This record gives sequence, C-alpha cells and structure tokens, in this order.
Amino acid sequence: MRILVTGATGTVGRHVVTSLVDGDITDGDTTVRAGVRDVARARERFGDGIEYAEFDFQRPETWGAAFDGVDALFLIRPPTIGCVKRHITPAIDAAARMGVKHVAFLSVLGAEKNPILPHRRIESHLRDADVSHTFLRASFFMQNLAEVHREAIAERDEIFVPAGSGKTSFVDARDIGAAAAITLTEPGHRNRAYDITGPAAFDYATVAEMFSDVLDRPIDYANPSIPAFVRRLRAEGQPLAFVLVMIGIYTTARLGFAGRVSRDVEALLGREPIPLERFVADYADGFESAQAE
Repeated sequence: MRILVTGATGTVGRHVVTSLVDGDITDGDTTVRAGVRDVARARERFGDGIEYAEFDFQRPETWGAAFDGVDALFLIRPPTIGCVKRHITPAIDAAARMGVKHVAFLSVLGAEKNPILPHRRIESHLRDADVSHTFLRASFFMQNLAEVHREAIAERDEIFVPAGSGKTSFVDARDIGAAAAITLTEPGHRNRAYDITGPAAFDYATVAEMFSDVLDRPIDYANPSIPAFVRRLRAEGQPLAFVLVMIGIYTTARLGFAGRVSRDVEALLGREPIPLERFVADYADGFESAQAE
C-alpha cells in the first residue's frame, strides 16, 4: 500500500506523515509519499524513510508522477487556492484515473450545511468520483494560535481574532493527523464522515484566561472588528485568500456555529482529544516574547 500525503509539510500534513511513520499504525508493506512543492525542504524535515514527489495543485504536470502507484490519498485544500473547479477537482479525477482508490479529505466542521464553503464542493465531487472517501470535518486548529496568531500573543500579549463571544471546539492538529492516518490504513472508514473536534468548546475570553494561567502572564482577548483584523493580518504578510478563510471561520464562531463538540476523535483514537491547556503548555516556548529572552 502506498499513501500520498498532500501538503505534507503543512500544519496538518506533517502530523499525518509522522502518525503514519511513527505511530505504529502502518505495517512494513505501507509506503508513505510526501507530495510537496519543495522536496528538499520536506526531506530535511522527514529524512530518508519516506518517498517524495513534487506536487502542486496549480501545476497539473506534477500530478502524474505524484499519483503513480498510489492507493490512498490524504487531500488538503491549500488555503491560497480559491478555484476548486480549476485546481482541486481535476486533481481528484486525475488521481482516480491513476488508480487511487481512497481519499481522506480534510474538510471543515459544518461543511455539509454550508454550500458557500469550497470544502462542501470538494465533498460533493468526491461523492461522485470513482474513489471511496472519508471526510474529516475539523474544527479550528489549535496550531493556528501558535502560527497565525503567535506574534500577537508573544509580542503584544493579546489574542487578536474577530470572534465575538462565540465558542469554538478547538482541535489539535496532532489529533487530526492521527485520525487521518487511521482512516487511511484501517478498514471501516470508507464513505464516512467524522467531526474532528477537541474535548470542549470555549470562547476566546476563556482561551485568553487559559493562556494567562499557563504562560504566567496576562493575555487579553482583543476582539477586533473584521476590517481591523484584515488590516493586521495583511500587514503581517498573510495572503488575502487565507485571511478571507479566517474571517469565515471567526464569523462562524461569532454566530455560534463553531462550538459543537463531537466524540469522533475519541472513537477513532481510543483516547480523549488533546485539551487546549496541554496544547498551550506544549507550545509555550513559542509564545514567549523575544524581548524576554
């Protein structure tokens, strides 16, 4: 069995790879292939224990070699790609033609109810494609706090997101990676959907309190307006397409639609999901201000 992981060096993809390689999920007959735009960078991260293939949704000439000999695919839509019909669905069809039998797709919580989301359109296409599928409908990644919002927390002691008082069932990307690895390698998950959430839902004022307790310094929840949020992230160099995705996520939270808690992670992994407090503790070094060093 050969599994291709797209976005293999990204926030979730890296944990799919490590779960497949290090998590005692696969056996000796399973090969992991990282599909990435920068093979050298991926090799530096993962070493020589897996295969590598150049892969870019916007460059169809990379698809054939990446899909060659692949049985199962972990599919993630890059946030910078806006046109699903131009780049994502043709890649799915190409994978099916090349012999890929199963696709685990990283979707978003509530995608089945929101026709505006590109993830909904990808789900619909996968249902009609000549492959089996697993939809991993994930809540907001805890790691976004350590990546997108790290500077605000570390340097300004604030969480700067326009989520109002809505709650979010934050999920650790490490749990998403482990869940994806199981659905790719174990039987019983084809043509099914799972809601991948953390063990509880919190508003961002409570999240700021948790950060304050773990980091032992006051962290405030700024709750900016959407225009202020856009200006800040664009000034930090975030792509507009990514910022728009973030606005959609935080608006969903603001409206009260992001707080549902599922037990699917526990069912898949046989343990409780990683709690937010543990995530903050595990990533605490990254939230320290450079001025404090």
